[in-house]
Amino acid sequence: MASSMISGACVTAVRLHVELVLVDEIHNISLATRAGAEVSDQLKYFAERLPATFVYAGVDVERAGLFSGPRGRQIASRFTTIPTTAFAYGTAEQRAEWRALIASLESTLPLAQHATGTLTALPDYLHQRTNGMIGSLSHLIRGAAIDAILDGSEKITKAHLDAIRLDHAAETRPTGTGNPKQARARGASA
Repeated sequence: MASSMISGACVTAVRLHVELVLVDEIHNISLATRAGAEVSDQLKYFAERLPATFVYAGVDVERAGLFSGPRGRQIASRFTTIPTTAFAYGTAEQRAEWRALIASLESTLPLAQHATGTLTALPDYLHQRTNGMIGSLSHLIRGAAIDAILDGSEKITKAHLDAIRLDHAAETRPTGTGNPKQARARGASA
């Protein structure tokens, strides 16, 4: 990116009072390549010049080498990692958090005939299908909503949900692994 464009982006972000910058898929940055090193340098530049909170999200960032070498050590020294896990479902509090997540996703559905509470009435089913993974849950609800739009019903039914194939990880992950009462409290996965 040309330095005038980068400076312009920073000036604009400051003028607009940007307070939060979210960067997803950070695990795709390879510090071993020139392009990856340049992206790393740009993110560092933005973080140094913008009075904002930066949140980077990725999968297995430690194993992806993001904290290796001189650039990686610079990244590691500037940020705190917050490991996440699937939403646990063993206690009443964990189940309430899971239902709150479902309600939040359901509240954003652009479906004319969908009755609020339809999905929150299926917390066990949704947790079983997704193993508590927020990305899988989002995919499931989004896919069912698209099908409801395409078939003209404008509401999600269990049949819509049953018809959605989930991501490979959700489809191949054993259900009910471990003791849910010993499961960690809430986490999220992208």
